[in-house]
Amino acid sequence: MGNCHTVGPNEALVVSGGCCGSDYKQYVFGGWAWAWWCISDTQRLSLEVMTILCRCENIETSEGVPLFVTGVAQVKIMTEKELLAVACEQFLGKSVQDIKNVVLQTLEGHLRSILGTLTVEQIYQDRDQFAKLVREVAAPDVGRMGIEILSFTIKDVYDKVDYLSSLGKTQTAVVQRDADIGVAEAERDAGIREAECKKEMLDVKFMADTKIADSKRAFELQKSAFSEEVNIKTAEAQLAYELQGAREQQKIRQEEIEIEVVQRKKQIAVEAQEILRTDKELIATVRCPAEAEAHRIQQIAEGEKVKQVLLAQAEAEKIRKTGEAEAAVIEARGKAEAERMKLKAEAYQKYGDAAKMALVLDALPRIAAKIAAPLTKVDEIVVLSGDNSKVTSEVNRLLAELPASVHALTGVDLSKIPLIKKATGAQV
Repeated sequence: MGNCHTVGPNEALVVSGGCCGSDYKQYVFGGWAWAWWCISDTQRLSLEVMTILCRCENIETSEGVPLFVTGVAQVKIMTEKELLAVACEQFLGKSVQDIKNVVLQTLEGHLRSILGTLTVEQIYQDRDQFAKLVREVAAPDVGRMGIEILSFTIKDVYDKVDYLSSLGKTQTAVVQRDADIGVAEAERDAGIREAECKKEMLDVKFMADTKIADSKRAFELQKSAFSEEVNIKTAEAQLAYELQGAREQQKIRQEEIEIEVVQRKKQIAVEAQEILRTDKELIATVRCPAEAEAHRIQQIAEGEKVKQVLLAQAEAEKIRKTGEAEAAVIEARGKAEAERMKLKAEAYQKYGDAAKMALVLDALPRIAAKIAAPLTKVDEIVVLSGDNSKVTSEVNRLLAELPASVHALTGVDLSKIPLIKKATGAQV
């Protein structure tokens, strides 16, 4: 009879012995195996990863500098059947600590030998390459024990003669120097970039100011155009208002004439009624005393009546004709005045300053006549002067100042007229 033994993936089970003195060995991991009582032996071997701390103290490098090096190795027993059999032959029955000690001695020996072939700079500055070299050199030896090196890293490297610190100071100085150079270059680049940014800002600002000035100029031009159009419309409205006022005055006068005509007609009718009343009164008061007297008076009254009627009709016709003539005159005068104002407004609008200048030139003779009117009463003017007389220069000065005076009074610049410009230029 026997027992069934199971084992996990982190252990290896070795079953040895059997019937008839058999030397067969069975290696099982992560499974089960059958063992007979009394004639079979079962042993277990851990397959877990083992961490080994390697310390090499005061080991001289190729340059004779003593170093203290600490490395960490991760190892485990390999599970290939042949290698597992080798590991079982060497470590079966030993504890994990015993296995670690064997591997530790092997790794420390190789670590010491490799340290003697390298410089301090190679060990300190390229730890990965150093650890890789130790792993490659030690792997065959520990492999013959059935053990695999999973990883090997250098944990710490130091010395007691300040060799590494001296290297660090040199490197620190170099780094500090490079940092200062980098700061200076960064500040230089920052200054250059700041100047470029300021230039771009000024360019954008000048461009914006230019656009603002263009917009203001366009606004002022548009505003001037609108003002000119408003002034034109205002002048047209003023002229239309005056023309309409003249028409309304004409209509009012025509209505007044019609009212006067109606009043005259009413007056004539009243006078006619008064004549009839008087005639009847005379007939009633005179006929009775005497037929002859009545006949005479009747004849006189009839003649008087006819006379008054004819006079009234003539007066009415006269008044009507007079009213029609006055109305026609007023209408013609209003139309002529409106047409004159319309033509004058169109001429002013068309010729502008030239029209104003023409008005001023037309008015200058009348102004001069008014100014010189008192001199017509003077019979004789005598000018007394010596050799240094300034009369001519004063006259020339007055002629030269005449355009400026006219411009100040009327707003018209006479100096633009070629003849006057030539005259004043010659005086100057």
